[in-house]
Amino acid sequence: MDTVLQVFTDWAWIGWLVLMVLCFVIEIFTLDMTFLMLGLGCAVGLLSVLTGVPIWAQAIIAAVAAVLFIFVLRPPLLRRLHRGEDTTRSNVAALIGLHGVVLLEVTSISGQVKLSNGETWTARLASDAPVLAPLSPGAPVRVSRIEGATAYVRTEHD
Repeated sequence: MDTVLQVFTDWAWIGWLVLMVLCFVIEIFTLDMTFLMLGLGCAVGLLSVLTGVPIWAQAIIAAVAAVLFIFVLRPPLLRRLHRGEDTTRSNVAALIGLHGVVLLEVTSISGQVKLSNGETWTARLASDAPVLAPLSPGAPVRVSRIEGATAYVRTEHD
């Protein structure tokens, strides 16, 4: 039994090195910074091997380091990574809240509106609109949601 433990102790650096590389490779595919922090924890475990710390202490040191990296280093790195992102809504999300004008009477079954971006959409009254009376041509509306190729609208005043 002592020989097995001695083999693990003698070759622990290879285990830490393999775990570290594995975490870094997984991080390349996930880009979430979590596996990067775990890999850095493994690097701390590898450094503790070089100082002659027992294997059980190496595991504790690596785990504590990984947790600290996740909670201390990861949040600012993620903020820095996402700092230059474009927050402009696009596609269907950009249509929500857009103003428009009724072209063909809009009911809960059918209708047509022209939105302020120039697009013409098939429209229906939104089921959560307070007034479910048909909207006449020329009435101002606002898009509340999009489902497929249909814009669900409510009156501008709702």
